[in-house]
Amino acid sequence: MPSAYTHCTLCPRRCGADRTKKPGYCGAGGVVKAARAALHHWEEPCLSGPAPDAPGFTGAGSGTVFFSHCNLQCAFCQNHAISAGGYGKEITVPRLAEIFLELQKKGAYNLNLVTPTPWLPSIIQALTLARPALHIPVVYNTGGYETLQAVASLKGYVDIFVPDLKYVSTLLSARYSGAPDYFEAASRAIQAMCAQTGPPVFDSAGMLQRGVVIRHMVLPGCMADSRAVLDWLAQALPRGGFLLSLMSQYTPCYKAGKTPPLNRRISTYEYRKIVDHALSLGLDTGYMQEKSSAKEEYTPPFDLEGI
Repeated sequence: MPSAYTHCTLCPRRCGADRTKKPGYCGAGGVVKAARAALHHWEEPCLSGPAPDAPGFTGAGSGTVFFSHCNLQCAFCQNHAISAGGYGKEITVPRLAEIFLELQKKGAYNLNLVTPTPWLPSIIQALTLARPALHIPVVYNTGGYETLQAVASLKGYVDIFVPDLKYVSTLLSARYSGAPDYFEAASRAIQAMCAQTGPPVFDSAGMLQRGVVIRHMVLPGCMADSRAVLDWLAQALPRGGFLLSLMSQYTPCYKAGKTPPLNRRISTYEYRKIVDHALSLGLDTGYMQEKSSAKEEYTPPFDLEGI
């Protein structure tokens, strides 16, 4: 069992819990837990390929492992059953390595690790075991709330980082995600990710092989903060050094249904204004969503498939 779990400092909370005896702040114990490992078709096209309803769909997708527990406490989390509820199955490190290779065998374009940080030491061990036979890019799919040490530890293991940049405002990050220091941590981590991978690299089919995709989901009533996020991206990161994924898929769920203004979907006006602001800053490399993307069907069933 990785010694990091006996005094946990894996995320910026640095709660210091001995997770072999009791869960850390994130709810994670000392044995890896995951809720699903399957081909996923609803990531950005450079990660999952054409969507099932799009021309060129082949049935392949992003080989996604959804891990249980999370170091953020987002009131609007669409994966709350596993992030907050902790649903999943405990698995050994050798079994995790097998899962990685099984996804590759199914034709996955990449190995996509979702909310991996609570299990970082075990994931590195599993990647080490799988490495001789693992030939697809490894994706680290995170809420962005990471330490510089965690990012550095992934050098040589992770090819693609997919962090959120949810907020600049400490007020919003404290209220909605329980992390007043979110931007301080996430902004530094994202800069380190971009430096570590370099600019995006694609294969001949347009699939991302290396680089950073930064996601920002526009929240209802938070236009000023979305503009601040985009301003920072334009000022602090190298032009062409990342892909922006500007998301309109916000759906009120979990605690958000009782938390105004989160208890509604964003309006077309709100999203359009944020898209216009991104374009005015020259942030035109990446992905914008159709407003119809706000659908709960994009959240997969957490049914232990592949685990």
